[in-house]
This record gives sequence, C-alpha cells and structure tokens, in this order.
Amino acid sequence: MPILDRFRLDGRVAIVTGASSGLGVIFAQALAEAGADVVLAARREDKLDDTRRLVEAAGRRALAVRTDVTRPEGCQGLVDAAIAAFGKVDILVNNAGIGTAVPALKETPEQFRAVMDLNLNACYWMAQACAKVMKPGSAIVNISSILGLTTAGLPQAAYSASKAGLIGLTRDLAQQWTSRRGIRVNALAPGFFATEMTEQYDPAYVERTLHRVLMGRFGQPEEIAAALIFLASEAGGYVTGITLPVEGGVLTN
Repeated sequence: MPILDRFRLDGRVAIVTGASSGLGVIFAQALAEAGADVVLAARREDKLDDTRRLVEAAGRRALAVRTDVTRPEGCQGLVDAAIAAFGKVDILVNNAGIGTAVPALKETPEQFRAVMDLNLNACYWMAQACAKVMKPGSAIVNISSILGLTTAGLPQAAYSASKAGLIGLTRDLAQQWTSRRGIRVNALAPGFFATEMTEQYDPAYVERTLHRVLMGRFGQPEEIAAALIFLASEAGGYVTGITLPVEGGVLTN
C-alpha cells in the first residue's frame, strides 16, 4: 500500500461524540476529508446540524444523533443508529467532555461526579457499545489531555483525574481487545488548542501558560486532526495502548 494511502479512511464508518463544538467538529471534518462516513453525537442537536453540513460538504455521508453519553442506554442507542444507517462501526472517537476550574476545598461531590461521569464513565460505556459490533482492524481513540499527565496552574482536580483515568482505561482496553478482538485502542492528549473551553480562560492565565509551550503558541486544528487520523487509520496500524501527546512541548517544562 502506498504510504499516503495508509492514512485514507475510505469505506470506514466513524462515531464522534461531543461533535457539536470544539475539537469534536475538527475531528468529524478531518475524518470525512480522509474518506469516512461520520455519525455525530452530542446533546446540542442544533449545533450537530452544523457539523453534519461540514461532513457532507467533504463529500461523505453524515448522521446526527442527539445523545447523552453519560447514559449507557444512550450509548447503545447511538451505536444501534449507526448500524441501522451504515451497517457497521469502524472507528470511535471518544471526545465528549467538560472542564471545570473549582478549588478542591470548594468542589462539591455533585460537581466532581458530573465531570467524571462525562469525561471517563461515558467513554467506557461508548467503548463497550462499539466493541460489541466492531470487526478486527477497528480503532478507538480516546481524547484525554495533557492535564492527565501534568498540571496547568488551575484548580482542576476533577478534570485532571478524569483525563488521567482515561489514559489508564485506554491501556487496559488495548490489553483486553487488541489481541482478542483486533481492536486498537489509543488516546490523544491535546495541549492548548483554541476551543470554546479555552475562550473562557483569563488572558493573564493564557499568557503564563504559553510560556510553558516551547512552540510559543496554541495548537492549530489541523495539527491535532492529523494526529487523530494517524491513530484511526492504517498509518497507525501497529500502534495500540499508547497516549500520544500533541502539546507543543509543554511536557518538557
């Protein structure tokens, strides 16, 4: 196979959660540009339609499904809808998540559980539902964060714990499913990319943070999208159980 063809996803069907905004939109569009049909999931149905149009503009089929991935039955319903529409699921991008910045002595049990439920538990429910129908050669990519590997100067105990937990979940699912089911499971750990979440950051905090980034800037959408396509495609066919940081050098400081 020519080397560039290994990055193609023609004939594949991908599910992207959290596809109504931020990195979810970027991932969905990149998967479509690489040749995949895309099932889009989020709670904000109106925003999903915008992403659906981007996928269709890339020449691929899209299905938008309003989904609450914190409910296992919602995850199963999403997979059922994908099978009904496209007949299979080859790729799962576990992207849905929320971030908080609550001091540890003030964070309530409800606040902590809400973050863990979406950022970690929901990824497990989605992976379970997809793995039941995935064929050998399929791929799961969990979207973790560099905050699962380091700190960033904000009080983010719940967020950091959930993203570190997702890295552990990635390793274990790879150990269980790669040799037995032929499903590769990896994680991406994005650094600082301009999204709805980062727009809420105080400018002074952003300036301090960029001092830690060797490249001195936020990441570009195409840079994280390219890493996703690598892990989801045959280009990453010998890669499983790893967490790939895409962070401009933050982890060296």
